[in-house]
Amino acid sequence: PPHILVMTATPIPRTLAMSMYGDLDISVIDELPPGRKPIKTVHRYDKNRLKVFAFLREEIKKGRQVYMVYPLIQESEKMDYKDLMDGYESISREFPKPDYQISIVHGQMKSADKDYEMQRFVNGETQIMVATTVIEVGVNVPNASVMIVESAERFGLSQLHQLRGRVGRGADQSYCILMTGHKLSDDSKTRLEAMVNTNDGFEIAEIDLKLRGPGDLMGTQQSGVLNLKIANIVKDKDILHHARFLAQKILKEDANLSLPKNKPLLNTYREMAKFKNIWNYIS
Repeated sequence: PPHILVMTATPIPRTLAMSMYGDLDISVIDELPPGRKPIKTVHRYDKNRLKVFAFLREEIKKGRQVYMVYPLIQESEKMDYKDLMDGYESISREFPKPDYQISIVHGQMKSADKDYEMQRFVNGETQIMVATTVIEVGVNVPNASVMIVESAERFGLSQLHQLRGRVGRGADQSYCILMTGHKLSDDSKTRLEAMVNTNDGFEIAEIDLKLRGPGDLMGTQQSGVLNLKIANIVKDKDILHHARFLAQKILKEDANLSLPKNKPLLNTYREMAKFKNIWNYIS
């Protein structure tokens, strides 16, 4: 029996690559818990913001709550992204007191202040949570039905999927709205299309693996391109799984590769072992 059980909603590229290489056995839970509906994800440009705000008012009128997540706490001269403090001011104007109450949470706040603001949202005392990615994990508010991600092109696929997972935890239909400007790189477009087209964390992880590379399988680097000569660990995963089956069969029969027929394998391994990272040379 296994000694370690690893659980994740979105495998990082390195974890997915290890599973494809055969270093991890996989079990996939691909159904939603009873009573939950798939989250509807859409991509909207900044010019559609007023329509998005109108939609939020309708959801809040139904008694729902909303997350609004920003990549930055304050404006950066180097990066043209929406920031939390400006966003908070803008949202406060669009959703004024006393009709609306807003919580704000970010990583520079004291723990007690963060907990207080989070608890207000959990208790339903505020309708809108303005936050950075500190709410990416560990937050469970079944009444929250909308996740707005500002400057969504700034986030990685796994992060976007984790943020989306903050909603859809109750019986109501939930929505994830990815807000961006019009200037998008090809990779950003691919990430956004993936989010809109699927809720499957494993499928998203495979796309993330294609975009970022698998990283260092024998170290700690979580993404990056391997120097494979022929193989592609995403496209050739069926071959990799078959190779794993054959390797297990050989090792079961001859664990030390001492039989004459396995000497070529042993010699190849010894040659590869001279390199710091032998995974780079498997192809």
